[in-house]
Amino acid sequence: MDFDFSADQYGLRDEARRFLEKQCPVSHVREFLDDKAGWSRDLWKQMADLGWMALPFPEQYGGLGQSFLDLVLLLGELGRSLAPVPFLSSVAMAGQVILAHGSEEQRARLLPGIASGDRIAALAVSEQPQGFGGTSIDMHPTQDGDTWHLNGEKKYVLDAPAADLFVVAACVGDQNRWFVVEEGARVTPQTTYDPTRGAGSVSFDDAVADPLEAPFLFPGLQLATAAVCAEMIGAAEKILDMTVEYSKQREQFGRPIGSFQAIKHKCAEMATELEAARAAAYYACWAVASGAEDAALSSHIAKSYCSDQLAHLAGEGVQGHGGIAFTWEHDMHLYLKRIKTAQVFLGDGPYHRERIARIVGL
Repeated sequence: MDFDFSADQYGLRDEARRFLEKQCPVSHVREFLDDKAGWSRDLWKQMADLGWMALPFPEQYGGLGQSFLDLVLLLGELGRSLAPVPFLSSVAMAGQVILAHGSEEQRARLLPGIASGDRIAALAVSEQPQGFGGTSIDMHPTQDGDTWHLNGEKKYVLDAPAADLFVVAACVGDQNRWFVVEEGARVTPQTTYDPTRGAGSVSFDDAVADPLEAPFLFPGLQLATAAVCAEMIGAAEKILDMTVEYSKQREQFGRPIGSFQAIKHKCAEMATELEAARAAAYYACWAVASGAEDAALSSHIAKSYCSDQLAHLAGEGVQGHGGIAFTWEHDMHLYLKRIKTAQVFLGDGPYHRERIARIVGL
């Protein structure tokens, strides 16, 4: 059995890298660092023209008829470039939840706008004060006849300032499920450790909510978790590339520092961590997309490993650059912050290891 990506998928990755290197250099990313609600509408429009948003959705909903797996390498390239666009939250997370859990009517009504890029969706899960970690759901909707209403607040919702549609996790009785809120949400931009993407607190004051047809949070939350891991791989890959290149150029005692055994070992360890994380992330993406029996377990393993090991890799990248990596002018700190924020988003390593222990009965 061939577990590799297809030639077309690798071709998409290569084209995406060339496009993003030209249209989204880090200088473009830096234009939005001081704008809490900022994102690149020009880049978003170009991506829509290329059909990236439409890629994973069926043709009857305005898509190109591909699958979630076709997003995996593309998400990596977006992470590699730190692209200031809401692709992860709108297409790879909220859009996939609607596709997996929505009724035929809900899909036909909501997905075409997401697939065209005309509407931006955001996934609202966490309610904890610390923001990203955990998935304990305390928001309880109320029902008035056939109409549902949401009250409460979701913290640090990724790309909330750009969104006009929210897919919200709430608890009905003892069952968690997804609701869609199109109007009545109030967004307050929030500052996070990662300045390259927006986030916000989303308040719901008796907002009308439409429950997605399929109950429970899975497989939608598993798809979102796997997508985060795929994007982390791209950012970590760039960190390793930057570190190796710097070790070839920076000289000490008349020699490139890459010739020193300590630096060689550091880069080798980073490469090992990256390849192991890549294997875990890609398998999780396949498992949740195909509905494999171990989909839940694989998504927890991937997020646990990526959270811990890629955060360590990012720290080693900073160490490999020395003092220059701590300056605002150097780009390394932006990648470090992207990895460290993703580390806790949708649960950190300890959270997911606890979930693994429950699944295997420890």
